[in-house]
Amino acid sequence: MRTRKLWPLAPLTLAVFLLASCGGDGQSGGLEQALIVDNNPNSCTVQGSGGASVVVGSGLAGDPAAPEAASGYRLGLTAKNSSRYMAVANTPLAVKAGCDILKAGGSAVDAAVAMQAVLGLVEPQSSTIAGSAFMVYFDAKTRKVVAYDGRETAPAAATGYYLLRQDQADPNSPKPVPSARRSGRSIGVPGVLRMLEMAQKEHGKLAWSGLFDYGIKLSTDGFRIPGRLGDAIKSNASSLALDANAMATYFHADGTPRATGETMTNLPYAKTLKAIAQKGADALYTGEIAQAIVAKVAQSVGDDAARTPITPGLITLGDLAGYQAKKRDPVCVNYRSSYHVCTMAPPSSGGIAIAQSLGILGQFNLAQYGPANPSNEGGIPSVTGVHLVSEAERLAYADRDKYVADTDFIPLPGSGVATMLNTDYLKHRASLINMDQSMGTATAGDLGPVPLGVDKTVEHGTTHLSVVDAYGNAVSMTTTVESSMGSFHMVDGFLLTNQLTDFSADPADPASGVPIANRLAPGKRPRSTMAPTLVFKGNEPGEFVMATGSPGGGNIIQYVLKTVVGALDWGLDAQQATSLVVFGASNSPTTNVDGSNTTLDLTGLIDGLKAKGHKVSNSPQSSGVATIMRVTKDGKPMLQGGADPRREGIVLGDGAL
Repeated sequence: MRTRKLWPLAPLTLAVFLLASCGGDGQSGGLEQALIVDNNPNSCTVQGSGGASVVVGSGLAGDPAAPEAASGYRLGLTAKNSSRYMAVANTPLAVKAGCDILKAGGSAVDAAVAMQAVLGLVEPQSSTIAGSAFMVYFDAKTRKVVAYDGRETAPAAATGYYLLRQDQADPNSPKPVPSARRSGRSIGVPGVLRMLEMAQKEHGKLAWSGLFDYGIKLSTDGFRIPGRLGDAIKSNASSLALDANAMATYFHADGTPRATGETMTNLPYAKTLKAIAQKGADALYTGEIAQAIVAKVAQSVGDDAARTPITPGLITLGDLAGYQAKKRDPVCVNYRSSYHVCTMAPPSSGGIAIAQSLGILGQFNLAQYGPANPSNEGGIPSVTGVHLVSEAERLAYADRDKYVADTDFIPLPGSGVATMLNTDYLKHRASLINMDQSMGTATAGDLGPVPLGVDKTVEHGTTHLSVVDAYGNAVSMTTTVESSMGSFHMVDGFLLTNQLTDFSADPADPASGVPIANRLAPGKRPRSTMAPTLVFKGNEPGEFVMATGSPGGGNIIQYVLKTVVGALDWGLDAQQATSLVVFGASNSPTTNVDGSNTTLDLTGLIDGLKAKGHKVSNSPQSSGVATIMRVTKDGKPMLQGGADPRREGIVLGDGAL
């Protein structure tokens, strides 16, 4: 074997190894290809004061993992550049986990596995190994893009009334207690670990068993509680109090919550990761851990002194053992004949909405409506730029709300994705935009008789990671617990999600009786807005341009679209596009203009939008965009990364960044 020639790069040590077995069953993954190992001691570090490299998590001056305030806006972030590989996520310790894997010759998928293991420990308010995720993956050798679906499913015993009635068959039965979210009914059959195992068997280069080492180390030796986790523990204290495992993990013996900056361990989580490392995903879906999950979901009273009643869920060992991750064709669209954009397929609605929005915006010359002074945190967006993007999103959200759900259960109208992305259809939708007046609320397009109703359920507790490896492969992955800290049920060191509340609680429109597309059904996956996205130059996958995505519930579409438009239409670098003021609209008269960066004077923008009939919300937005772009610097191709200043993330790659 010989090492494949890549971009002209800074010196790295190249070592040739036989591929280690990938995946818990010992199967070999990845391609017959040499590992590219980086022995530069400064790689996967950050530059501290005076240019010295600082190891993430060291606790030394300049360590980006040192806890800080959970909210606000970090001024002054600049784009980071590296030669061969890069990882970006919303918490520093997870980025270090991924970068160390890349440094050791691992693939982008290997890095994603390691990052997910750490996210479940240090960012449990947003992610868990028993959660849900979507991944869009680019294989540089085959030039293929595939979408991996690790969305939770409803248990076999669930019906359309699972979230609405304690006794599903009784129309007069009371609702689940203490709420649908806090009950066992919100917990779905987890999917992310099966998805990662599937992808890693196909594209991994390192042994599965070694991908959990850093997560095991952190949970055993301890880590300092980040600001967002500290705030999540405090704000969710009353709900966590019903679970003894959560109390033992996140609270002191006297019942006070662990605080930002404290060092905490999670020994049960370390034990769980060790089991997964040794046995693969089966360790979670069968055996003792699976039994513990089923028992936790079936809990009928809280562990608090009052023994608060909890409506149990109906997940069985059979549900867990039978879960299957899926590979799907990504949703791809050509943009301005210059770019090929690929994003997530249903059951996510985010990908179709992104693609439709780009198809609509392609009818306008957005380049002339870029932000003013982009060197200042991405600049201040123009009134016309925000107006056009927001109107396109209103039209896309209208179609999304009406038509998109789990396509294994509810087909898309007409010929599916092709119908919703039909060029003539999107040109017609674009013609509905008035340059001088907001449409307020858009009407869904007429795509045929699909009497499925409308639902607008969204998720909130989510995070994102983007990775490019030394082989040219790329991963964009969004992972979620649904709401902050999920269902508050905890087992073996990890939280269980409340993902099933992404279904419509009512299976039909109460007024008309028309079925809702996103109604709950056994084995069905709830609709999502997650939109992990990859961009390529030209009209097909090939020359990588960009990987991006974001958490943010129903606003994810807005966060991702402004970043893509910022980079492709307005020429912003990876950090500028990521930092750029968040703006956009779901299908309502309100247009969001992010107020988190209080140093920018947005008065003119807001007044200009109001003059066009927009109702403007200037509330701070909690996006978590993680972006990697391929750029040319000093005549050489480089990777360039940006981390969202509204969260705690960083960028790491080869060399100290």
